[in-house]
Amino acid sequence: MSAGWDRRAAAAPGVVPAPCASKVELRVSCRHLLDRDPLTKSDPSVVLLLHSQGRWVQVDRTEVVGSCLHPTFSKVFTLEYCFAEAQKLRFEVYDSQGASGLSCQDDDFLGGMECTLGQIVAQKKMTRALSLRSGRNAGKSTITVTAEDISTNSGFVELAFRAQKLDDKDVFSKSDPFLELYRVNEDQSRQLVHRTEVVKDDLSPKWEPFKVSLNSLCSGDETRPLKGLVWDHDARGKHDFIGEFTTTFAEMQRAFRGGQAQWECVNAKYKRRKRHYKNSGVVILAELKCSRVHSFLDYVMGGCQIHFTVAIDFTASNGDPRNSCSLHYIHPFQPNEYLQALLAVGEVCQDYDSDKRFSALGFGARIPPKFEVSHDFAINFHPEDDRCEGIQGVVQAYQRCLPRVQLYGPTNVAPVISKVARLAEAEERTSEASQYFILLILTDGVVTDMADTREAIVRASRLPMSVIIVGVGNADFTDMQVLDGDAGVLRSPRGEPALRDIVQFVPFRELKSASPAALAKCVLAQVPRQVVEYYSHRGLPPRGLGAHTQDSRSGPTP
Repeated sequence: MSAGWDRRAAAAPGVVPAPCASKVELRVSCRHLLDRDPLTKSDPSVVLLLHSQGRWVQVDRTEVVGSCLHPTFSKVFTLEYCFAEAQKLRFEVYDSQGASGLSCQDDDFLGGMECTLGQIVAQKKMTRALSLRSGRNAGKSTITVTAEDISTNSGFVELAFRAQKLDDKDVFSKSDPFLELYRVNEDQSRQLVHRTEVVKDDLSPKWEPFKVSLNSLCSGDETRPLKGLVWDHDARGKHDFIGEFTTTFAEMQRAFRGGQAQWECVNAKYKRRKRHYKNSGVVILAELKCSRVHSFLDYVMGGCQIHFTVAIDFTASNGDPRNSCSLHYIHPFQPNEYLQALLAVGEVCQDYDSDKRFSALGFGARIPPKFEVSHDFAINFHPEDDRCEGIQGVVQAYQRCLPRVQLYGPTNVAPVISKVARLAEAEERTSEASQYFILLILTDGVVTDMADTREAIVRASRLPMSVIIVGVGNADFTDMQVLDGDAGVLRSPRGEPALRDIVQFVPFRELKSASPAALAKCVLAQVPRQVVEYYSHRGLPPRGLGAHTQDSRSGPTP
């Protein structure tokens, strides 16, 4: 079995983890923190911990905000949100004593708060009191955590700013400017999107590029106001305000395309007091790159059909179907392992196929009328149309097929992979995200045509196709891990690498105690990623949308 499957099975014997539904971004701010520094204010940062397997595990840490008791942190925590799982979180606030790293051994504890990710998501914005290790409140200290679902965001944007002729706030040197970019919410509150680094002693700074999701930047609304604030950094936390500007992401894009992406940096106090005041400098958008990211749901909702094909092993190693010890034995009350895997996966896949007709193939048997060995025969014995009506139609065709064929061998699966690949190849030529093919192979042993199978999979990796192999019975499937990309990139016998990892191998015995729904979730877990990878590589958006766009140019030179 693959190394990837080993990790999943080890989590909890007999229990299959539910796949994560979405990704969530968490933003953190604090108020009224305790002051642990005798001469200055605390230098706070927040550590996020996740409760896993009976212990707290550190996930990440924010930046340090110097000399501040009311910090808003720029760092964003990104977590997988699983609806069916109680994901316990702990936020710990520390007064940092040195360089910001993951370790907080030498830092002073300012307070902590425990909750679940579900609580944060349900409230969207949650404020809690911070507690000391003794359980008492840490004075009036509070922490606020805001959640945003980014699973449905439409992409990312990379921005880079520079400035010219900023006001000089320092007496003996030049200003040390940094820029804060805020999103203005519907209630007119501000949400920090990004804080740049400090550029020392420079009135015309160039700040490093940064990348944010469009959800984070403007909540998906390109006309939402954005506010930029420029400060002169002060080591004691008393930063000097230089000026501000207001824009929108829509305006950024228009101005950047027109070569006029610059804004006057205005200090309202100076504007009121100084008759000839013009501005406190100019902020220039030096770089803007947009990349659209589509999800599996985007493609499905765009009309992409998932075509499901099952290929069943009819080799003699399964045993005589009339014998109760056979893997193909049809028990009157309990479906055999072939049927359990077929029903669990098929019940999910049928929701994504509008005509509910599924191809069903067999391999490794002698078939009528000449009883010659075939490795890609239609189990309904209609070679001109191997499709069955619904999953129950596949089950009925399988049960009727068993007494009509002679189980034989060998276990060759390359022919069924190539047969489905020919259909996927025809779809590829349409240059549309309209059909994706899933081949479920059910087998009781290691394939005997390994070289041809590797060749077929490498060719199929360039097509809209995924292959799921379920090993039934108690055979040693160790050699099958070479087909699963978890152990490294699969290569053909000629050394050609697979373009994508399209194979998922699962030994059924590891899932016997799991529910059919849990089995399907595990077996199909990689399919959404594989679908998105294929269409992204081809540059094909969901149907009804334009092609991917990416704009990357230098900004204006005033």
